[in-house]
Amino acid sequence: MILDAKIPDGPISEKWDNHRFSSKLVNPANKRKYKIIVVGSGLAGGAAAATLGELGYNVDCFCYQDTPRRAHSIAAQGGINAAKNYQNDGDSIHRLFYDTVKGGDFRSREANVHRLAQVSVNIIDQCVAQGVPFAREYGGLLANRSFGGAQVSRTFYARGQTGQQLLLGAYSALSRQIATGQVKMHTRCEMLDLVTVQGHAKGIITRNLANGDIKAWTADAVLLCTGGYGNAYYLSTNAVGCNVTAAFRAYRHGAGFANPCYTQIHPTCIPVSGDHQSKLTLMSESLRNDGRVWVPTNADDCSLNPNDIPEDDRDYYLERKYPSFGNLAPRDISSRSAKEACDDGRGVGSGGRGVYLDFSDAISRLGESTIRERYGNLFQMYERITGENAYQRPMRIYPAIHYTMGGLWVDYNLMTTIPGCFALGEANFSDHGANRLGASALMQGLSDGYFVIPYTIGDYLANAGAGSVSPDGPEVKVALDNVKQRLDALLSIDGKRTSRSYHKHLGQIMWEYAGMARNEKGLKKAIGEIQDLREDFHKNLQVPGSGESLNIELERAGRVRDFLQFGELLCRDALDRNESCGGHFREEYQTDDGEATRDDENFAHAAVWEFNGDEETPQRHVEDLQFDNVKLAVRSYK
Repeated sequence: MILDAKIPDGPISEKWDNHRFSSKLVNPANKRKYKIIVVGSGLAGGAAAATLGELGYNVDCFCYQDTPRRAHSIAAQGGINAAKNYQNDGDSIHRLFYDTVKGGDFRSREANVHRLAQVSVNIIDQCVAQGVPFAREYGGLLANRSFGGAQVSRTFYARGQTGQQLLLGAYSALSRQIATGQVKMHTRCEMLDLVTVQGHAKGIITRNLANGDIKAWTADAVLLCTGGYGNAYYLSTNAVGCNVTAAFRAYRHGAGFANPCYTQIHPTCIPVSGDHQSKLTLMSESLRNDGRVWVPTNADDCSLNPNDIPEDDRDYYLERKYPSFGNLAPRDISSRSAKEACDDGRGVGSGGRGVYLDFSDAISRLGESTIRERYGNLFQMYERITGENAYQRPMRIYPAIHYTMGGLWVDYNLMTTIPGCFALGEANFSDHGANRLGASALMQGLSDGYFVIPYTIGDYLANAGAGSVSPDGPEVKVALDNVKQRLDALLSIDGKRTSRSYHKHLGQIMWEYAGMARNEKGLKKAIGEIQDLREDFHKNLQVPGSGESLNIELERAGRVRDFLQFGELLCRDALDRNESCGGHFREEYQTDDGEATRDDENFAHAAVWEFNGDEETPQRHVEDLQFDNVKLAVRSYK
C-alpha cells in the first residue's frame, strides 16, 4: 500500500490556494458527462451532493433514512467553529489551526487542519446566506460562545439545535438540485458493497430497505460520507442506525483504515439507566460555558441531595486541575477526570457512575430566563429523560462514546487509497488527530462538502476521463452476487440468538477493554473474546423472515457482522500504539498525576491498516506526520 498524502509545496498558509490553482479543471460543458455517487446525506454528503449538482455533475445520492433530514448530523447540538474573530478576542485562522492540532494531541496532518481553519470563515457566510438562524446579539450581529480546548469564543450556534439548522440549510440546497434533476435522491437504500474496476471505484451495490431489492449503481467516482463507527460500542450517542458498513466494505476492497483506536468519549452525556437502553443521549458541551462540574469531596455525601451539600464539601475538579481552561478543558481530559472521580468512590447517581453539572451559579448571576434562552431545549430534553428539573437540581452526567477520529485514510484531496473513492467528514481520519475539539465536526463536514471536494474531485475526473462502467459489466455482477451470498448466509444460519444480543455483547467487550482506559492485557483479551463471539455469531445467529421485503433484523445482522470484524481491528490498533494520546489512553503510559504520555519518537504517525483476507492479520502501514508549523510539546491545559 502506497500512502502518498499529496501535500502541496509552499508555506502552509498558501498550500490550499496554490493547490486549487494547480489542480486540473473540468470544463462546465463537460461536467454533464460525469456521474458521481454520494453515499450519505448528512452535512458532508448533503453539502457535497448539492454543490456538485450546482456545478453541473450528475449526482446519485443515497441514504438509508426515509429523508435526508434524518441524517445523524441533525443530532449535533452545541455549535460550529469558525475563525471569524467577531469577538475581537485574539482569534485567527492560525490560532484555530493551532488549537485543533494541539487538541488532537499532535496526531493530525498539519496541511489538512490548516485548510479546515482557512475555509471555516466561508462556511458561516454560506450558511447565513441559506437562512440558517444562528444566534445573534442584541444589535443583530452573530453571537459566539466558547467550547472546550480554546480560550477564545469562536463557536456559532443556534441554541442547542445547531446541527439540525445546518442540516436544513444543506437540505434546502440539496432539494433545489433534486428539483432540477441534477441530483437523484435514493432514500431507504443502504450501501452494502463497493464496485471496483481495474483498481478504481466505479459504483456501489445497495439494498432497498423497504422492499429488499438489490441493485448496482455505477459512476465515475464514489464519495463516502457515512459518518463514524461509534456504534461498535453498542451504547453511544449515535443514532441506532449509524454503522461502519460502507467504510468497512471500502477497507475490504483495499482502502486503508487509519487510526481506528482514536475514539472520542464525550464528557457530558446522560448516564446509563439500565439494560433496556439501545443508545445514550448527549448533553451539549456548550452547557459547560455556564455549568460547573463537581463531585462531593467526601464519598459519604454521594447519596445526599446535591443542593444540601455545602460549597466547601464540593470538588470542582476541572477548575482545580486545569485552572486556565476550567470546565472547558478538552473532552478526553474531562472524560478521564470524571472517570477518575467515580473510580475514587465519589460518583453520584445509580451505580456511582455520574458527576454533577451545576447551573446554580449561572442562574444566580444571569437569571433563569437567560439560561433558559441559551439552553432551554437541552434542559427540556434532560427533564423528559430523567424526570429532574436541571434549573433546580444539578444535572447528572457521565462520559459516553460520541465521535470517532479514525476513519478511512485519505490524501490531501480526500481520496482513499482506492482511486476514485473519496471519504468526507467523520468517515475520514485527517483533521482531528487523537481527539476532536468540540464544535469542529460540523466545521469539517461542511468544509469537505462545500469547499474542498468540488475542487479535488475535478482534478481526479480530469485525469481519469469520463466513462462509468455498465451496470451489466462482469465486475458489477460479481459484486452483486457477493452481496446476495452474504445476505443468504445470514438468513440460513437458523440459530437462537438475535443480532442485537451479539451487538450488545460486543459493546460490553469494547467498553470494558477499549473504552476510556486501555492496557495490553485487556486488549489482548478483547481480541480473543471478539474472535470467539464472531465465531458463535456465524453458528447461532437467528434472522427471521426473508431478504425480499422489509426486514429490520436482516439490516441489523449485516451491520453487526461488520462491527464484529471491525471491533477486532480497533483493538489491534490500540494494542500496537504503545503510547497515550488524546482519546487513546493506555494505562501503562501516563504521568504520576494521571496525564497522557505520548511517544513522539516512535508514534508521531498515522497507523493505516490494509485488509489481507478474513484469515490473515491486517498489515499495519504508517504515514509519518510532519510538524513544521506547530512545535511538538506536552499538551497542557493547566
